[in-house]
Amino acid sequence: MTRRQNCRITGPVRYREGDGILMSIPLRPCEVEVTEFDATISWADGSMRGAAAVSLGQYARWRSIGWLRAD
Repeated sequence: MTRRQNCRITGPVRYREGDGILMSIPLRPCEVEVTEFDATISWADGSMRGAAAVSLGQYARWRSIGWLRAD
């Protein structure tokens, strides 16, 4: 089952691309797609678009502390 929802990044949400450095998602609206395996966060920053797949545990943590809020 897949759920999509509009959210807003309100805190220091960071992800890692592969084995690279931690990168921050800008404080702004985003879209989150949650599946049984992970959560994918998509956002736009000017002309740049980004997406990050994160574990369900990390997604739940960000939601519980208020860094990722549903619109």
